[in-house]
Amino acid sequence: MSLDNILTILKDIIDVCIVWLGIYFILKSIKNNVKFTLLFKGIIIIVVIKIISEIFDLTTIGLLLEYVIMWGPLALIIIFQPEIRTVLEQLGRSQLLGRHKVLTVSEREKIVYEIGLALEYLKKHRIGALIVIERDSSLAEYIERSKKIYADISNELLVAIFFPDNPLHDGGVIIQGDKITSAGAIFPTTVDMKFSKRLGTRHRAAIGISEESDAIAIIVSEETGRISIAINGNLNYNLTLEEAKLMVLEELKPKKITEFSEDSDKEGEEVDE
Repeated sequence: MSLDNILTILKDIIDVCIVWLGIYFILKSIKNNVKFTLLFKGIIIIVVIKIISEIFDLTTIGLLLEYVIMWGPLALIIIFQPEIRTVLEQLGRSQLLGRHKVLTVSEREKIVYEIGLALEYLKKHRIGALIVIERDSSLAEYIERSKKIYADISNELLVAIFFPDNPLHDGGVIIQGDKITSAGAIFPTTVDMKFSKRLGTRHRAAIGISEESDAIAIIVSEETGRISIAINGNLNYNLTLEEAKLMVLEELKPKKITEFSEDSDKEGEEVDE
């Protein structure tokens, strides 16, 4: 095999990898964005109707759909301009090595310990709170619009921030690594109709930021004191304190370590059998 053939094969492999990478990010964005999910479903319906119209020779419907397909992409770009911009910003914010991955085991345990003490106090006294922990997706744009703190994590500081008389208690706290970076952060609220209308602003903001990023959003209800955690657009509602701590500790584990542990567990199960 000549050098030219090898280079041609490498170019083809790189070309295919880039295409699949693009498809992966598009599907990931569709999965994490409610509007894109609805849009994707609508496109599939239009394509199916178009195929049916061609099979059964439905001239009028086929002609209308041709105009829709012809001008649809331009209309979608105009209508969904904010969402497209958000997706592009997310691609720019994505980090190959997330901040949480540099944390040691003792650092992760200390973070969960301090947050756990704060949650226990907030739950007992029914003080509303929203704590967002950054992972692979940067939350810099929300930090820029909030009050900078950059202090070591402590349960006393978290409780003080969310105390009712504190000017910053209405917003959310952002944690990067083992530091409280900012407070009073405002996050987008979810528009997903599957969640109950009775959910408050904190819960909807937590779900919203978990839809737009891979952050861990911890909520304490001001009315009931219940603890909930939003991850990847899903809300884990009314958790016990221990359940919340274990979930956060598990989610803070580096992905490679987590995958290795899961593989080891599976191998162990096979041996036991």
